[in-house]
Amino acid sequence: MLPGIGVFGTGAVAKVLVPFLREKGFPVEAIWGVTLQEAENAAKDLKISFFTNKIDDVLLKKNVNLVFIVCAPNLHAQISVKALGIGKHVVCDKPAGLCQAEALKMVRAAQYYPTLISIINHSLRFLPAFTHMRKCITDGYLGNPGELTLIDVRVQMGSLLGDTYNWLCDDTMGGGTLTLVGSHVIDLVSYLSGQKVVKVHGILRTFVQETSKINGIRKVTAPDFCTFQLQMDKGLLVTATLNNHLPGVCFHQEIYVYSKRGYLVVRGGDLHGKLHKTAVKAGEEESKRAQDKEDVIYVDIEDLSCTSSVIPKPYIKGLCKLISALKEAFLPVKEQMDWIKEPVRSAATFEDGQRVQATMEALRLSNEDGRWTSVQLLTETPDPNPAFSAAVRRTAISLQ
Repeated sequence: MLPGIGVFGTGAVAKVLVPFLREKGFPVEAIWGVTLQEAENAAKDLKISFFTNKIDDVLLKKNVNLVFIVCAPNLHAQISVKALGIGKHVVCDKPAGLCQAEALKMVRAAQYYPTLISIINHSLRFLPAFTHMRKCITDGYLGNPGELTLIDVRVQMGSLLGDTYNWLCDDTMGGGTLTLVGSHVIDLVSYLSGQKVVKVHGILRTFVQETSKINGIRKVTAPDFCTFQLQMDKGLLVTATLNNHLPGVCFHQEIYVYSKRGYLVVRGGDLHGKLHKTAVKAGEEESKRAQDKEDVIYVDIEDLSCTSSVIPKPYIKGLCKLISALKEAFLPVKEQMDWIKEPVRSAATFEDGQRVQATMEALRLSNEDGRWTSVQLLTETPDPNPAFSAAVRRTAISLQ
């Protein structure tokens, strides 16, 4: 028996997500929106019987056992922690909260309730091309996985902004190419290489501060361009360039993984590779031409039943594969809340989400001071008012 689903959010991701869930056999029981009108419109479009603008109404609904959080990032931590606390499985869209302190709350909640699913939607992990790429790396296509030298990422796409001013326009609210695209890249390079980010250097820019639809008093502060380097703990270097300046709905993504033996590359949803060959004898032109060709390792020919003009195809396909993995996790068991770990073992955990947050915070600091910055992982929740706390401690000491 598959668990009932509660969806938080009414945007583009929700509109893609609900048909996929139904296609895989999950009953979608409830949807939440910021306003009741938004929730009602989405419920009507997606044919969901229950809608609300109150978070608890979805969480306390008896037949909702798994929640998908695809709303604005400022609510990710609040809903995740609350859902886990009352025994609901959680799949949360990236990023894990707005800052590392929020991500840490999510990590603590997941550790406190280890029998519940707690996943961050870094869907590229489930894209078949990257699944095959990781297998090639671990199987030694490029030599020992520790011998990887460089990962080079290029992502070019259209604007991430909509027709109205909302959180997507504001850097502090989780908008911008670093948070929405860079978070996937940061998570993916750790997943592929098995290495952790230790130092970063980055440049973030907001070139388009107004559009024909968004102008006047409010300016767009979310970056539409970023380039960064990541130094990994075993010597691997990552370079990434992400920009949102292509006109219309476009998406081009190339991810190269290099070693001294050759390279692997994912273009869109296809995986190719090429190894350096020894020099050929003179006259063996045909053999030489064959060596110039890339090995075709995986070609994506699977068609999607649901598409979106807003979300790039690789992210949609990865999300579909993630939902399939969730189905495999729940299907073999008889009780609605029971599940097996193996199908979702490769999913990003809340700990992975915190590491991504820590890396993005370091990149923002690096952008401000122009230096390489170390990634600092929070282990304690920071004091919201250190000056007040220090005064209280001094008073307590003087009274003793």
